Amino acid sequence: MTDLIPLLPDVEAFLEGPLSLRIGGGKIDTAGSIEVTDPSFGTPLCTVAKAGAAEVDLAVAAAAEAYEGPWSSMTPDERSQRIWRLAELVDQRAEIFGQLDALDNGKPFAVARDVDAAYSARHLRYFAGWPSKIEGATIPVSVPDRFNYTRIEPVGVCGLIAPWNYPLLMAVWKIAPALAAGNAIVMKPAEQTPLSALYLADLALEAGLPEGVLNVIPGIGTEAGAALAGHPGVGKIGFTGSTATGRRIVEASMGNLKKVSLELGGKAANIVFADADLEKAVAGAFWALFGNNGQSCTAGARLYVQRPVYDKVVEGLAELAAGVSVGPGMAEAAHDLGPVISERQMQTVTGYIDSGLSEGAECIAGGGRVGAAGYFVAPTILIGVTDTMRAAREEIFGPVLCVLPFDDEAEVIARANDTDYGLAAGLWTQDVTRARVLAERLKAGTIWINCWGETDAASPFGGMKQSGYGREMGADAIALYSQTKSVWVV
Repeated sequence: MTDLIPLLPDVEAFLEGPLSLRIGGGKIDTAGSIEVTDPSFGTPLCTVAKAGAAEVDLAVAAAAEAYEGPWSSMTPDERSQRIWRLAELVDQRAEIFGQLDALDNGKPFAVARDVDAAYSARHLRYFAGWPSKIEGATIPVSVPDRFNYTRIEPVGVCGLIAPWNYPLLMAVWKIAPALAAGNAIVMKPAEQTPLSALYLADLALEAGLPEGVLNVIPGIGTEAGAALAGHPGVGKIGFTGSTATGRRIVEASMGNLKKVSLELGGKAANIVFADADLEKAVAGAFWALFGNNGQSCTAGARLYVQRPVYDKVVEGLAELAAGVSVGPGMAEAAHDLGPVISERQMQTVTGYIDSGLSEGAECIAGGGRVGAAGYFVAPTILIGVTDTMRAAREEIFGPVLCVLPFDDEAEVIARANDTDYGLAAGLWTQDVTRARVLAERLKAGTIWINCWGETDAASPFGGMKQSGYGREMGADAIALYSQTKSVWVV
């Protein structure tokens, strides 16, 4: 029997309390419900209220009322103070957030606490500084005797849809700039992982955000998500998820031509040149994929290794895989990786492994499910892979790394860019000129050189091609949640 970290009293009370929708500062129960599963054991964890179209209407109305009322009447400094206070509360309750994400997502508790919660607080603090710095401009127009200036205004009500791989962090990536720009929010968390978003809504009230500024409505994507994306009272949709769902979001948004930003799938290329610091490159390339159990749009899933060092890199990767521990997110003996999110996802991941093997790839680590309970997949490394195999072309979203050799720079640039996706790419080299050239020529929204996965609230993040459009974080994120008004004066 695995020894588990005891639940904090606040977590026990939260799970026992009404896991209702958070709308207009109140808790709304519904006829339908969602059973949330603990992926570490494959057993029911709790039941939460399920929003449908009617509840989306209620939440949008509550957000509109808050936006037109107390939220818009606050000064920038007052908004800043409340966002900053929310950051402080997230920091203070990091252990609670860590347990909630470890329970319904399965990621190791220490990671959920020390990475996801900590970076969420950091993100909120960064955007807390923005309300007093959102400025229009005076335009030197060529029309005689006219004065022209611009105002940067909020969109109004923003519908935000967060994924299950980083339940708290991805929600905050959207919530923080939307609040900083002065909007009110209807947030739909992923139905698999609604707990931390619901808890965050309660903290928002404690931080002094007016009732209705942050509404959280768990629900099914094809129901609540579709209703939110198509709602005429929503002026902006921010979505993170699959490319297929992103297309449906765009179609649903056409009714009132709302603003849309999309952070979608990826199949990132990670390139190791023969002159790289191999010790750092091997460890970096390993965790570029296996970090967060491969459940990341930026996972370095296609590892291209220059032929002279290919065997050495493969050997190093296999050694690292052999030392990785896999187990429940709330285990007292902390593990490196938890389960994948669901039984369905486990079957998808193992299906890709089987597909690669059937097409001629060789498995040098992992290869399938771990244990009979929970949704665990062993860290898997495939070699003998070609660019045309499904495992090398399609997003797996799980702990499967494909390693492919290459010979020269021109070849690997062409192969790395031969994908529908363009979210991230990386390279490992000590040649500064080569690094600069590849940073220009690789078609991806983020390029990491001799590192992987670094983000900061001040630096823009987003994709090209079918990895989406719009940029989260930094000044670009403020632009996502704002609109410019031009004013002419005689």
